[in-house]
Amino acid sequence: MIIVKLMGGLGNQMFQYAAARRLAHHHGVELKLDLSFLEENTEVITRRKYELGHLNITAAIATRAEVAEYTRKPRHVLARILDRCTGRTESLPSYIREASFDFWPGLLEAPDNSYLDGYWQSDRYFRDIGGLLREEFQVVTAQDQWNKEMVERITGENAVSLHVRRGDYVSDKATSEFHGTCSLKYYHDAVTAVTGSLPSPTFFVFSDDQAWVKANLGLPKGTVYMDHNPPDKGCEDLRLMKLCRHFIIANSSFSWWGAWLGNAPEKMVIAPRNWFNSPGMNTDDLLPVSWCRL
Repeated sequence: MIIVKLMGGLGNQMFQYAAARRLAHHHGVELKLDLSFLEENTEVITRRKYELGHLNITAAIATRAEVAEYTRKPRHVLARILDRCTGRTESLPSYIREASFDFWPGLLEAPDNSYLDGYWQSDRYFRDIGGLLREEFQVVTAQDQWNKEMVERITGENAVSLHVRRGDYVSDKATSEFHGTCSLKYYHDAVTAVTGSLPSPTFFVFSDDQAWVKANLGLPKGTVYMDHNPPDKGCEDLRLMKLCRHFIIANSSFSWWGAWLGNAPEKMVIAPRNWFNSPGMNTDDLLPVSWCRL
């Protein structure tokens, strides 16, 4: 069995699931999800809820006893010496904590009975089961009429998904200092690149601050602002986003997944070169090599 700790919003949970799903698939064992972090009350990070239940995933929820077993510390060294003297053995699951943002190839060969604690934000952790993940990351909840109409419109046009992430990236000081937001120059350059390369593109804007987008980005006539789905319906925006043919993403795991799941063979993906404010964060493994960094 593999257990993975879930943290963050939908996009982060998808990264964590994908890395653990690949390891469980490699060993042919069951995958379980540890929701304890999401269920804790905390004042130091943005509170999130479990969102993978809207997707066609293959995993169960780990019990408290299973989480305790997979995360317990090894016995004291003196106790282990006594165990060896008496012939008793102790086999603990492997607790694997992500050491840095860089891709770590050791995860691909991690043993069965492992507990994963990290974000694992690189498709190198799960690229070899891409087809399986695209099936499991289908949204299974029923669509309302507006979303059905948007499916038809997006699939009928040369649709470009444009994502602007603000929310806690602006309102929460610690989050803002760590992540930052994409600049107006980034969006202007990305829109210019798209309009100069693609015939008759239509921009579909996904954002948690549509008023700011309308007031500041100056997008072309015919732009569609996707303001129907509330914040707790992120899965609905993801379902629509991934249907677009091309993508301008924010420094957000949510739009990263929208672009990665998009299956247009000619898709163009434009992503921000700077993913974090911190200059010490190496994000070379975060973006697939075919994506354009601006």
